[in-house]
Amino acid sequence: METDLYQYEHELWNQGVEYVGGVDEVGRGPLIGPVVTACVVLPHDFILPGLTDSKKLSEKKRDQFYDYIMEHAIAVEIGMDSPERIDEINIYQASKEAMIKAINQVKEKIPLQYVLTDAMPIELDIPVLSIIKGDAKSITIAAASVVAKVTRDRMMIELDQKYPQYGFKNHKGYPTKKHLEALKTYGLIEGYRKTYGPVKALLEEEKV
Repeated sequence: METDLYQYEHELWNQGVEYVGGVDEVGRGPLIGPVVTACVVLPHDFILPGLTDSKKLSEKKRDQFYDYIMEHAIAVEIGMDSPERIDEINIYQASKEAMIKAINQVKEKIPLQYVLTDAMPIELDIPVLSIIKGDAKSITIAAASVVAKVTRDRMMIELDQKYPQYGFKNHKGYPTKKHLEALKTYGLIEGYRKTYGPVKALLEEEKV
């Protein structure tokens, strides 16, 4: 199964495409914070057994893999769109925009030739292949998925230290029962996405 994760990369490398970027985003569903994307370019001899879609890995494993990827990748860049921007253009467009930011930062450092994305069609001046469930089928997208997830989770853990009553370190901003209860009890803080249902409802209540 492990070798399957390299099928797209090997095909491109064999065609002489040296630099293949994998891109993924994390944070479409949370009620608070930015959407975070990562663009990762791996060396041809990169091997990390067990690497897959970040959602299937334990937090400890993700942290270990994150350190390994950061040390061994040719390039790693992060792109984000703020909660305000998400409210302005919607989460789908914001995810795309954040991906393009990460890709452009990589392009400033190396001559990126090809991009693999996780089910997200984006328009670039280089070829893009959108792969359904890409984070479980491509080693490069899986690596991007881990980097994006760890980056965003750490932001939520920092926010938790500032506002422990909301429990961000546990739910990472997703609309769990406990999070919604905390939201009703303590109200909104900066960084909530105002166009998201539960947040919107709370804002409507405050108006009344």
